Amino acid sequence: METKETIEFAGLPLAVYREIAAHLCQVEGVEVSLIPQTSQQFDYSQSQIAGLWISYTPECGAQSRQRVQQILTYYRDRYVA
Repeated sequence: METKETIEFAGLPLAVYREIAAHLCQVEGVEVSLIPQTSQQFDYSQSQIAGLWISYTPECGAQSRQRVQQILTYYRDRYVA
């Protein structure tokens, strides 16, 4: 059974979201999609991306999930105030 998780980092630029997605796609059993921004009002402080959808396939084991959390923690610590 595939599970899906939504990850959002407020104000993170599109390039960083793409970098996170590229790293996560290298983890076995993990698929990543960018969530488009849905806000009707343009705001420079908002990202062009609303977040990430992370899907875990049935082949995804505990080690892969742990690696995903390590990657997300790295980016959260580096970019989120």
